[in-house]
Amino acid sequence: MKTTFTLFRRPLVAGLGLLLLVGNVPEAHAQQRTPPAQPPAGSMQAPTPSGPWTLQAAVDYALANNLNVRQSRLSAQLADVTLLQSRAALWPTANLNGSQTWNYGTSINPLTNDFQSQTTRSNNFSANTQVTLFSGFQLRNTVKRNVLDYEAALGDIEKARNDLSLNVASAFLQTLLAQELVRTNQTRVNSTQQQVERTQVLLKAGSVAESNLIDSRAQLATDQLNVITAQNQETLARLQLAQFMNLNEAATQALEITTPPLPDPDELSLADVNPSATYQTAQAIQPEIKAADLRVQSALRNVEVARGAYYPRLFFGAGIFTGYSSARNLTVIGNDSTARRTTFYVENPNGGGITPLSVTTYQRDVSTLPQRYWDQLDNNLGRSLQFSLQVPILNGLQARTNVQRSKIAVSQAELRAEQERLLLRQNIEQAYADALAAQRQYIASKEQVESLTLAYRNAEIRFNNGLLNGTEFNIAKNNLTAAESSMIQAKYSFIFRRKVLDFYQGKSIEL
Repeated sequence: MKTTFTLFRRPLVAGLGLLLLVGNVPEAHAQQRTPPAQPPAGSMQAPTPSGPWTLQAAVDYALANNLNVRQSRLSAQLADVTLLQSRAALWPTANLNGSQTWNYGTSINPLTNDFQSQTTRSNNFSANTQVTLFSGFQLRNTVKRNVLDYEAALGDIEKARNDLSLNVASAFLQTLLAQELVRTNQTRVNSTQQQVERTQVLLKAGSVAESNLIDSRAQLATDQLNVITAQNQETLARLQLAQFMNLNEAATQALEITTPPLPDPDELSLADVNPSATYQTAQAIQPEIKAADLRVQSALRNVEVARGAYYPRLFFGAGIFTGYSSARNLTVIGNDSTARRTTFYVENPNGGGITPLSVTTYQRDVSTLPQRYWDQLDNNLGRSLQFSLQVPILNGLQARTNVQRSKIAVSQAELRAEQERLLLRQNIEQAYADALAAQRQYIASKEQVESLTLAYRNAEIRFNNGLLNGTEFNIAKNNLTAAESSMIQAKYSFIFRRKVLDFYQGKSIEL
C-alpha cells in the first residue's frame, strides 16, 4: 500500500510544488516543467462524454474504463475458473473410447487372439469411469485453498479501484489548483497593466522617473510569463486527469471540470482525526489487508494439500468393453443333408478272407458365414470393476520438500500481511503529518498574505507618489505573489491529504 500511496502523493506534491513556481517571479524563469508520469495504460475507445465533470463522475468513469481495473477483474475470473475446476475434481471421471483398425498380412485377431494372414477390419469400444475415494484430503483442501484465493482476488479488484480513485482525486485537485493559479496570475497581469498605465501618466506629469516605467513594464512581462506557465501547468494537469480517466482524444480536448466550493483549512480542520483510531478503522476495511490475510489462510491450506501426499490413495474404477472383427465367422448347420455310402472291409473271424460291408450315412450341410456386426458387439460385451491402491513409499522426497516449501510460503505470506499493515500505518501517519503541516503552512501563509498585502498597498501609494523606486515596489509585489502562491498550495495540499484520511476512515472521496 505504501508504494500505491507514494504514487498518489507524487503527482500532487510535484504538481503543487511546480505550480507554486508560477507565482514565484525570481524562480519562474529558471524552472522547466517536465511531462507528468504516465498513468496506467488504457484503451482509447471510450465514448466521448459531454459536460463539465464532477469528481464523483470522473471517478466513476475511470473505474468503468481503466485497464488496470479490468485486468484485476480478469484475474478474479481466472481464480473463479480455477475454483470451479478444483470442485469438479471431486466428481468421478467418465470417458468413452472407440477405434477402427485395418490389419494387413499376418496379424493377431484382437478378439480371438489367433494368428491370421488376411485383411481384417476391427472396431473396439469401451467406456470407463473412475472416482477418487481417498487422497489424503488433497482435493477438498485444494477447493478450500482456491476459495480463499478467489476471495483475495476480489480484494485485489477493490484495491485497484481504490488506487485509481485516489489517483483521479489527486489529478482532479491538481487541475483545480492550476486553474486557480491561472486566475490569480491573470489578476496580477491586470493589476500590473493598470500600474503601467498609471506610471505612464505620472511620467508625463513629471511625478516619477522614467526608470519606474521601465521597471513596471519588466514586471508586466514577468507576470505575463507566469500566466503562460500556469496555463501550461493546467494543460498538463488536465491531460493527466484525462489519462487516468481513459478519455479519447476528442474528450481530452473538451475536458472541463466543475469548481466546487472548497473550505479553507483552519485550526479545527483536523480535530476529528486521530491517526491511531484511523489505522484501526482502515485495518478492518481496507481490501489489501483482507487480501493479505486471505492469502495467509490460503498458504496454510496449501500446507495441508502438500501433506496429503504422505497418505495412500484409493481409487475405484469400472469399465465396459466390446468389439467387432471382420475375420470372425459363424458356423451354420443347415436343414438339408447329404447321403454318403462308405464301404468297410471286415475280416471274417472264422477265416475265409475279408468281407466288404457297405454303410450309408447322412450328414447335414454346414456353412461358414461372417458374424453380423451387432451380434458381435452383443456377444463380445465385457465388464470390469477395479479398486486401485497407491501407497507412497519413496518418491525422491517430493512430498517432504513440497511440505517444506509450503511452510516457507506461509511465512512469506505472514510477512507480507505484516508489511501491508505496517505500510498502512505509515501511510496514515504520513498523511496526517502532511495534512497537519499543510494546515499550519496555510494558517501562517494566510497571516503572511494579510501583512504583505498591507505592505504592498503602502508601497503602491509611495510608488505612485514617486517616493519608492520600481525595483523596491516590484520586490514588495513579488513577496506578496509568493505568499499567495504558498497559501494556495497549502490549501490544496491539505484538502487532498484530508481526503486521504477520510478514505482510510471508510468515507467516500467527495469535494
